[in-house]
Amino acid sequence: MGHIGCSIKPQSARQQSLDKGVTPADAKPFAVTNRSVLAIAVPMTLAYLTTPLLGLVDTAVVGQFGDAALLGGLAAGALVFDVVFNTFNFLRSGTTGLVAQAFGAGDELEEQAVFWRAVLIAVVAGAVLAALAPLVAIAGQTFIGAEPRVSDAMSVYIRIRLLGAPFSLINYAILGYVLGRGEGGLGLMLQAVLNGINIVLCILLGLKLGWGVAGVAWATVTGEFVAMLLGLAIVVRRFRAAPRLPRHRLLDMAAFLRMLSLNRDIMIRSFSLLAAFALFTRQGAQLGTLMLAANAVLMNFLLVGGYFLDGFANAAEQLAGRAIGARAEAAFRRAVKLTLFWGLGLAGAATLVLWLGGTGLVALITTSQDVRDVADVYLLWAALTPLSGVLAFQMDGVFIGATWSRDMRNMMLVSFLIFCAALLTLAPSFGNYGLWAALHIFLLVRGFSLLAILPRRLRTAF
Repeated sequence: MGHIGCSIKPQSARQQSLDKGVTPADAKPFAVTNRSVLAIAVPMTLAYLTTPLLGLVDTAVVGQFGDAALLGGLAAGALVFDVVFNTFNFLRSGTTGLVAQAFGAGDELEEQAVFWRAVLIAVVAGAVLAALAPLVAIAGQTFIGAEPRVSDAMSVYIRIRLLGAPFSLINYAILGYVLGRGEGGLGLMLQAVLNGINIVLCILLGLKLGWGVAGVAWATVTGEFVAMLLGLAIVVRRFRAAPRLPRHRLLDMAAFLRMLSLNRDIMIRSFSLLAAFALFTRQGAQLGTLMLAANAVLMNFLLVGGYFLDGFANAAEQLAGRAIGARAEAAFRRAVKLTLFWGLGLAGAATLVLWLGGTGLVALITTSQDVRDVADVYLLWAALTPLSGVLAFQMDGVFIGATWSRDMRNMMLVSFLIFCAALLTLAPSFGNYGLWAALHIFLLVRGFSLLAILPRRLRTAF
């Protein structure tokens, strides 16, 4: 396996297992089938689809007060919160890859160790974020620069939400562990509990009791807390039936450094992705307010496609990581083929649905006829994003599962530079068509650059 960080010597999955006292005989033989792919992808797709539903309920509850400033504050606060927490999404994806490899190697102690290391990082990072809530709120207000009443509502939302930061980050670690073992059904149940409680309390606190934005925020914190307690109870009960984890194994500095290095690379990748979308939005703003609004509406097509493709990316993470841990090259190759096959099928279906039903979706999102007319012109470009992005999603899953994070980071940076060049070249000449073309180039380069180096990685991994 390629090395994860600059300070860590490359090791094969086999050598890592041998160093931990795990012999090849401990590895669990397994076959990758359509059923094993769908058993992870389908439940997690359903779980991810609850996220936009939750956002819709939040908006609807606050919208009942008939105050545009409250709606603006909620939207701005959610945006700031999403940026902050996307930074820590590595706790989910990094944990999935490392747990999947330990699971494939039959190393139950390492599964436990990876989980508790992730929880330790989550607790420390969450406590720091909670303590910095006032500063984050002020920074968010300064960046957004909205009118005072919007800023006040945003500040209330951010300060309350960040109090639940430790719960949110621990839930990332729990979900990462669950997905690392391929338990998509359990992941769906935990997400359903989290978002279900959130929705019920949002209506009760925000609307019935009239707490408004504060009620929406407290509902989210409570949902995160309950889901964390449930998840920890399930995981701890499982660990009690497993061999006891020695403290020195948990505090293994080399393993901690490996996890931190992996997480750093995933974080850089996430920042680059956010930067690309921010540049897309900024360049769209240069084309006028109407074009900016139309592009904002059409970007929902990419988000909807992403909710579906993320499920198959999760399947790729678990199956690829498990195959690396089990030293099963045939299983790894089949995992790559099947997750790409199903991903392409779903992406094609999503593109067709978004293209044929896109006009109605645009009309549902905005009531402005001018915005609708402009969005309809570029509808096909937006509808094609699931197809141009499917390989990027799937390859990200494969490389995260295999913990080849340095390659993923580097190819993301290369893709970002090519995107910037395409943006500067095409947008001035072709306007919004050039802008969307640059976005498609970015998605395609991300996927094909990782696919191009996959054969070399396979030769060194097995």
